[in-house]
Amino acid sequence: MALLLTSVFKPYAVDDDFGRKENVMELFHNQVTREQGVFSLRMNHPSAGLHLIAENLRTPTMVLDFPSMSEFERELTKGYDTVGISFIVPNFKKAQHMARRVRELAPRTRIVLGGHGTMIPEVERLIPCDAVCRGEGVGFMRRLFGEPDEAPIRHPKVESAFNRHFLGAPTGGTSAMLMPGNGCPNGCDFCCTTHFFKRQYIPYLRTGREVFDACCGLEASMGANEFFVLDENFLKYRERTLELLSLMEQHGKQWSFGLFSSAESINQYGIELLQRLGIFFLWIGVESKRHVYAKNKGVDMKALIQKLRSHGIVVLASGILFLEHHTRENIDEDIDYLVGMEADFVQFMQLGPLPGTALYERIEQSGRLRREVPYEEWHGQHRIWFEHPAFTAEESERWLREAFRRDYLVNGPSMLRMAETYLAGYQRLAGATDAYLVGRRELLRRRLVNHWPSIPVIAALARTARAR
Repeated sequence: MALLLTSVFKPYAVDDDFGRKENVMELFHNQVTREQGVFSLRMNHPSAGLHLIAENLRTPTMVLDFPSMSEFERELTKGYDTVGISFIVPNFKKAQHMARRVRELAPRTRIVLGGHGTMIPEVERLIPCDAVCRGEGVGFMRRLFGEPDEAPIRHPKVESAFNRHFLGAPTGGTSAMLMPGNGCPNGCDFCCTTHFFKRQYIPYLRTGREVFDACCGLEASMGANEFFVLDENFLKYRERTLELLSLMEQHGKQWSFGLFSSAESINQYGIELLQRLGIFFLWIGVESKRHVYAKNKGVDMKALIQKLRSHGIVVLASGILFLEHHTRENIDEDIDYLVGMEADFVQFMQLGPLPGTALYERIEQSGRLRREVPYEEWHGQHRIWFEHPAFTAEESERWLREAFRRDYLVNGPSMLRMAETYLAGYQRLAGATDAYLVGRRELLRRRLVNHWPSIPVIAALARTARAR
């Protein structure tokens, strides 16, 4: 038996029968630094879940990530028993086309669908398939192939990003993807992750020791001392985090971590502890000033973000536009609220009712879902696909662009903000005598050195006097 796991085919971000030009296959250039021109951070990210599944099956498995259609069809001729196609909602037509080609070229091959796109209503009828994986994938595929479900998890060796460029020049270093677990129990109504995993957290690495051992393995095999943690809320699990830090300090490991985290989870720890842990990047869901989600209640978000930055921790603050309370009179308030955070990066996303979420159910039941909008346009970076009480779809496009431009013009290029954050953290540790914190100071110095060549270019090309 043999398994082929694949993401959807390229090209991406073009207007064709399968996609739209606005759905750029780059996280930062698509939805964070998209209006920063030459200062936009450019990189791609692998389909980490496919590599995790492949690493944890005894069945021989091939992973195709970002294949062309011809590459996919050529691979099909090698006689796989099963093909797994992972996709998100905007890539529905691509997954559908790939499945149809499997039926034509390898009719005896079993087709398994996976990813958030499987939450599309009646997906089993719309896309040829024999099985659908919703939720946790490793256990599902193990059961499908009759393998032990409770076998230990082996961590794959995958870089967190590739094709990394800034100002046209490649950025160096090796950053590994670290996947401690899936899901989130917070239950935000718009969140695909929390609903896909039924408001549960499913740990792969349950203890600090297991996380430590995984990092040691990635360090030994890839030379990585920086890790991007693909986990919705890693800091929520305090005992695991503290055990990891203890082991790092015992063994003198000066690792660095980029994380997603809610404000409530960050506030479990003192800022100095986060600094010792080596957190260099935090993605925080600020969401909205007026609609305060449970995870942010009672938190002064700006004070938190500025405190993190003053200790050398880069912050990406994300917010949602076209929430149901937004009007032409108050949406500026939320845009200014996010811009006023003065975070290193700001993400603006349109409110997007995606299948499987509580938000989708509410919008659908109220009859406000715009069913004439094809799934290719359900990606949150062009126009909304539901009837909003105050904004048309065309207006949502203009307001979204204006929000990104405002952040850039007010706060300057994000990469310059990062340099400011690293400098602040370095200066704060200038008098450190603790050997471990001295090591952290040295890491910040290296980050500043790496940033330095871009500073004169930013000074010459920046659009605003403040940035220059």
